[in-house]
Amino acid sequence: MGKNGKGKKRERLKELLHRGKEEAAAARPVITATGAAPPEPPPPITGPSRAMVIMAHPDDAEFLCGGTVAKWCAEGWDVTYVVVTSGDKGTHDESMHPEKLAAIREEEQRAACRVLGVRECIFLGYPDGFTVDEHELRGQVVRLLRLCRPEVVITWDGFRHTFNHRDHRNVGTVTADAIYPLVRDRLFYPRDEEDGLAAHQVNEVLLAGTDNPDYVVDITDHWMTKVDAILCHASQIGNRQKGDFLKMREEQVEREGQKPIEERFRRWSIRRPPRQEGKDREKEKEGAAAAG
Repeated sequence: MGKNGKGKKRERLKELLHRGKEEAAAARPVITATGAAPPEPPPPITGPSRAMVIMAHPDDAEFLCGGTVAKWCAEGWDVTYVVVTSGDKGTHDESMHPEKLAAIREEEQRAACRVLGVRECIFLGYPDGFTVDEHELRGQVVRLLRLCRPEVVITWDGFRHTFNHRDHRNVGTVTADAIYPLVRDRLFYPRDEEDGLAAHQVNEVLLAGTDNPDYVVDITDHWMTKVDAILCHASQIGNRQKGDFLKMREEQVEREGQKPIEERFRRWSIRRPPRQEGKDREKEKEGAAAAG
């Protein structure tokens, strides 16, 4: 190759390198003052679908995600609650004893579920304040996930760094472990398969009570249903009435203007392994062929 040919090759190489730098600069995320790229809002979770709400105590779900549950139920979702503890310590009433309080709170939770439209509420009956991140509880959660087969799960954010109730932490981490990888992989808790409960993939997880929300649900149209569900928990809210919640909302509007009422979560989207997606597509085709 002559000098002219080598020169042209070098110029072409410089041009390509320069273009690559420009493209890289254009693709580089904008960095904020904190050093983090501004997050892209995730696409909304759409339904109707099956969802499971796994919480530590009766009333947790209503305060944390009652509006979201009301919205989903109104849209035709199939929602199941799992309440891990009986909430049998949550009182300042000196005349109350744990067994009576557990019964009261279970009925309050059932009433709240009826208000929201929740299909079923499952109580695991652990004593309030004594949950442990251990094998037995994880196995129970895995079994319920394989039984009910939800696509979406709401639970506590067990990974938040601020002060939190031990039951909230433990239920959050147990549920996270159950969702990935335990419920997905059939060799974990093989007794389930013997009982006809196949492995299952949860697609979306919403962590409530989080310090780092990245997913928002507008519950403006379902806020009053949430309030009605909260009011079912009379043992926990004292003398508060619906008017008290309405007043709080009016004061918020005066301070901030007419903004949507929102519930905020940290969202995990879980993709199935490619081999599993292929198997599921084959099963769907077989099912469609059988139905046809």
